[in-house]
Amino acid sequence: MVPRYQTPEMAELWSEENRYRMWALVEAYALEAWESLGQVPKGLSQRLLEHLKEHPLDARFAQRVAELEEVTRHDLVAFTRALVEWTGDEEVGRYLHLGLTSSDIVDTAQNALLVRALDLILEELSGVQEELKRLALRYKHTPAIARTHGVHAEPTSFGLRFLSFYAAFQRDKERLERAQKTIGVAMLSGSVGNYAHIPPEVEAHVARRLGLSPEPLSTQVVPRDRHAEVLAALAILGGNLERVAVELRHLQRTEVLEAQEPFREGQTGSSSMPHKKNPVGLENLTGMARLLRGYLGPSLENIALWHERDISHSSVERVILPDATTASHYALRRLRGILKGLVVFEENLKKNLDLTRGLVYSQQVLNALIAEGLPRNRAYAIVQRNALRSWEEGLSFAQLLEEDPENPLKGERLKALFDPAPFLKHVDAIYARFGL
Repeated sequence: MVPRYQTPEMAELWSEENRYRMWALVEAYALEAWESLGQVPKGLSQRLLEHLKEHPLDARFAQRVAELEEVTRHDLVAFTRALVEWTGDEEVGRYLHLGLTSSDIVDTAQNALLVRALDLILEELSGVQEELKRLALRYKHTPAIARTHGVHAEPTSFGLRFLSFYAAFQRDKERLERAQKTIGVAMLSGSVGNYAHIPPEVEAHVARRLGLSPEPLSTQVVPRDRHAEVLAALAILGGNLERVAVELRHLQRTEVLEAQEPFREGQTGSSSMPHKKNPVGLENLTGMARLLRGYLGPSLENIALWHERDISHSSVERVILPDATTASHYALRRLRGILKGLVVFEENLKKNLDLTRGLVYSQQVLNALIAEGLPRNRAYAIVQRNALRSWEEGLSFAQLLEEDPENPLKGERLKALFDPAPFLKHVDAIYARFGL
């Protein structure tokens, strides 16, 4: 991921140095398991872990791996050789990587990193939900115009918009947690996944140490549908991020201006038009959502590998897994900041509610006429006739109905139908579904 869209936490998590640290942990925990089985001398794993604690793998180590890979043309072989050099412990080097194949280390470590990446994403998602809950509660009983097809429809609660987003992200949370469980597997099963040179007990021990579960059936790799599930969950998250962004972008349009993303001191909206306040953060989120959807396709293609394994998935995952998790974390953090500083123009909520001169109460009038005893077709004709005239001539819908001799509803009875309160009468019941 380009630095512009990185977060410090994800940059550290996916750094080359941290990846090598995780590889080293997998190797050390495998040694622990071999020791417990009496297959290697006691104390090797402890010596390795202590050395790694005293001398963490850093940029110098990563550089040495790169130098060795120039010769070996194999990153894991270069890593193990560099690790032995780093520790200076030949006995550790003798038993390091015993019975293992490269994917045992790479896949297990990568899955452990993905679990941690999803922890970070879920933490940021929780912050977004808190901001949405705050806005939903703040505007719970604030009337606003709802729109269908981009056209004014009927009054609703302005807070329901935010509660709807909150609910969508709750589903995202559940999807991400399921995906996290799916990807949270360790695999140390040997060259073709049949434990020919390493017993399942080693895999179980490493999985336990890393907080993972053993992969029930691997080949030389963990099945890639697990990774696709993670990318699918992130792609859907991107869709919901864009849903929020598109709605708020619309609300910031000059003609609407019901809400506006924060515009901070010293910020400029345009290099040529000093008056501009553009929804650049929200537009950025729309772009990030496109990326998140884009990462899913290659992940789906990674599922079908040749026989027990090929490496067509490897180059893809080196890009899409760090980038997709980083983009998600960045986008959630940016949305959280926008929601925290969101400006709501309540006077424009009322102005837009009245913009069509009462036409948004047409269904309420229709239902009242039917309740009065008029046949539906006749009631509809009365309402539609006056509504269209209101549209075309710019006249008050209520006044036209008052003057219509076929309309039996007059005076206070008619006026009461032009009140947004009835449209919010069940809002509390909706909020209660979410414990709010």
